[in-house]
Amino acid sequence: MGFNSIVYEKSDGIALVTLHRPKSLNALCEELICELGMVFHEIDEDRDTSVVIITGGEKVFAAGADIKEISQIVTPLAANKFVCRVSAVFNRIESCSKPVIAAVAGFALGGGCELALACDIRIAADDAMFGLPEIKLGLIPGGGGTQRLPRLIGEARAKELLFTGDLIDAQEAYRIGLVNKVVQHESFMSEARKIAAKLVKQPVVALKMNKLAVNEGINMDLRSALAHESRCFEILFSTADQKEGVQAFIEKREPKFKGS
Repeated sequence: MGFNSIVYEKSDGIALVTLHRPKSLNALCEELICELGMVFHEIDEDRDTSVVIITGGEKVFAAGADIKEISQIVTPLAANKFVCRVSAVFNRIESCSKPVIAAVAGFALGGGCELALACDIRIAADDAMFGLPEIKLGLIPGGGGTQRLPRLIGEARAKELLFTGDLIDAQEAYRIGLVNKVVQHESFMSEARKIAAKLVKQPVVALKMNKLAVNEGINMDLRSALAHESRCFEILFSTADQKEGVQAFIEKREPKFKGS
């Protein structure tokens, strides 16, 4: 499958999705959003892929929505169609059965920040900048920013960023819990690959159940979430990898997981 606005590569169980609109700082146009949806559908169905890295390359992650396209939206109905397409793709990324790592350098603003929020783990280069400046356009985030950000960093900090539209640097993003790790610029992709390589070695179904337990459980009351966790736990006892993991522990050897 060919793409115009992204580059898609696979190797050693890792899928690498690179946003590729360098002339517009990887602004999230309709074509790019559509292609992200298509590639994540393919990734979800690909049994040879265990982990995903999404990046914008060395200079910028994504500087937000394509303002030229936004300027063409003149009615609430058109806005609804636009935001529903974006939300559907970001929801697909969030619910992808494989762990998704965002490797961020440069700007991750507006929709770019929301794209990073839809990922499971965020690795930032020390020159990364994050923000949701939609308020300065008379708008609010429409790709999950008002919901995912408070769940990640807390309501008060999220409101400050949303209300002011201020940008924060990588270290501040790390301090408030928006990113998992900050590394020197030249190391941000190698760090993302290092984490991905570690996850590739984990049992596939257990990884999937871990993600499912967290993503679904966080939207439930505690009693329902604990029951959901129990179901996920039980299912793993039908897998060969669970039996191999336990047996390897007993025999004091490294497990040999096969993804089943």
